[in-house]
Amino acid sequence: MQVVNLYSGSKGNATLIRAGGASILIDAGRSARALCTALTGVGSSIDEINAIFLTHEHTDHTAALEVLLRRRAIPVHITEPSAPRLLAHASIAACAVVHPPLYAEQIAGLTVRSFATPHDSAACVGFRLTCAEGEIGYATDVGHISDSVREGLRGCGTVVLECNHDPEMLMYGRYPADLKRRIASKRGHLSGPDCACFAAELIEGGTRALMLAHLSEENNTPDTAYAELCGAIGHRLKENGGDVTMAIASPTAPTAI
Repeated sequence: MQVVNLYSGSKGNATLIRAGGASILIDAGRSARALCTALTGVGSSIDEINAIFLTHEHTDHTAALEVLLRRRAIPVHITEPSAPRLLAHASIAACAVVHPPLYAEQIAGLTVRSFATPHDSAACVGFRLTCAEGEIGYATDVGHISDSVREGLRGCGTVVLECNHDPEMLMYGRYPADLKRRIASKRGHLSGPDCACFAAELIEGGTRALMLAHLSEENNTPDTAYAELCGAIGHRLKENGGDVTMAIASPTAPTAI
């Protein structure tokens, strides 16, 4: 299995997963050029991709699709509530595979199952990916750790989890008050303390590789996110003699775990 976050943050999100003989993308933000360049940089290409799975319809997760799908037709899996905004583009409509919010799809030896995540979009899902080598959990754009998120990620050996903002940085930052409320809400984005608390729970349940993703460039830093996580699971991290590998996804460059 290989999990490579190509870039992650408010400007764009895309993750390459190779597992079970399949190569898929979760989300396709930024631009087609940026996405193809990132794939080339990690020894892949758009021609290798078997399918794209979208968490939701927001542009930081979908902006590359219209141009990308003109170059190559790739099945794009999306939920019914999120689909209308994207199906207005002919290139996306021609490739769209529309599902109910909870669905499962088989790509070669990889099974992809969706689960609901709380976010202020038409619908938002995370994914649990299963193959012979193990399980990968993926959840970004998560306002809080709901029962569906907990169940969707529990027991996965590798997890990509949102660590969006530091509450104090958000509170005292320059964002307008309504945007601060949206981010901090139960349908906004996951804070560093909430991420760290849940990470400890995941590790007790068997997670051994953890990637922190969707960090806000305005309201978080890698050092802040790392310090928060260390407060919860520092003794379990490999650099401290433990058994857990951790990575923090970059907003501009590929990050592997």
